[in-house]
Amino acid sequence: MPRQARVDFPGALHHIICRGIERRRIFRDNADRNDFLTRLVEITSKSQTRCYAWALLPNHFHLLLRTGAIPITASMQRLLTGYAATFNHRHNRHGHLFQNRYKSILCHADTYLLELVRYIHLNPLRAGIVSSLGQLRSYPYCGHSCIMGLNSNFSMWMDVQEILQHFGGTEAKSRTAYESFVAEGVQQGRRSELTGGGLLRSAGGWREVIAAREYGIFLKSDERILGDSDFVDLVLNTAGETFDRKSVYCQKAIDVDALAEVIAAKFGIAVKDLWAEGRQRKRVEARSLFCYWAVRELGESATSLSRRLGISQPAVSLSVSRGEQLAAEKGWELEKLIDEQG
Repeated sequence: MPRQARVDFPGALHHIICRGIERRRIFRDNADRNDFLTRLVEITSKSQTRCYAWALLPNHFHLLLRTGAIPITASMQRLLTGYAATFNHRHNRHGHLFQNRYKSILCHADTYLLELVRYIHLNPLRAGIVSSLGQLRSYPYCGHSCIMGLNSNFSMWMDVQEILQHFGGTEAKSRTAYESFVAEGVQQGRRSELTGGGLLRSAGGWREVIAAREYGIFLKSDERILGDSDFVDLVLNTAGETFDRKSVYCQKAIDVDALAEVIAAKFGIAVKDLWAEGRQRKRVEARSLFCYWAVRELGESATSLSRRLGISQPAVSLSVSRGEQLAAEKGWELEKLIDEQG
């Protein structure tokens, strides 16, 4: 059976699992781990790919990434090819390092983001690399230490704040609540529905599949996607169209900063006025349109925009709604506006 194409689009959330060939070690020492992480940080930063969770095990690794300006496949190919070449040279070996191609599961973020963060970060404990949650706190080759504020090397790279915001309160209280959430997952063991195939994963197990069928519900599934039937259907129908449209902006080098310049020129204001506080109608409309296109066209997160603009995430969401209404009323389209401005 031919391989299925990767399902991807800007803003898509992926659980990536990659194993060594014949389950052999892909990390023999800390020098290997540090080289891998250095490459990962560089590649994801340049491609505006966000990372929410990661764990390095001796013979495999887990990543939880949100697609940025370029497809995940391009970032992963560069990461794995470069790392394998250095690993082989350093250890005087030849041949393939990784088993087949990596597994990439597109996930429904609203439902599975925190579950996957917990599952991925508990891997070193399940594998016996650390013996307790206390040791996991400071284990340097897992994103859990970054979220707990104990890994200064990679805390700034990981999107820690987007995880902590789900737990509310001050940063210290959020970390405490997050760690309690992780502790609750210790007894769950290995959860095949988060990494296995198709219908069982999307439904959460045979019990749910059978129950649904008793009520005449036949779930749609795809082994590349983790989400309910509606989410699977939505992804398969829109993924290609979405990436085709958004890749135009990547080709034209339109990122968030470039978008700000386009919006500022459209409204006849300075870029600094777009970032500054103020309730003047022109500034509010410009900021609303900026938020709408940044989220919907470029795949920027509301959390990232809230930090840039110095406003709350709910305020960003409100701006997106206002911007969508404004664009519809005026008949404005980002691609056309970029072409007009040359």
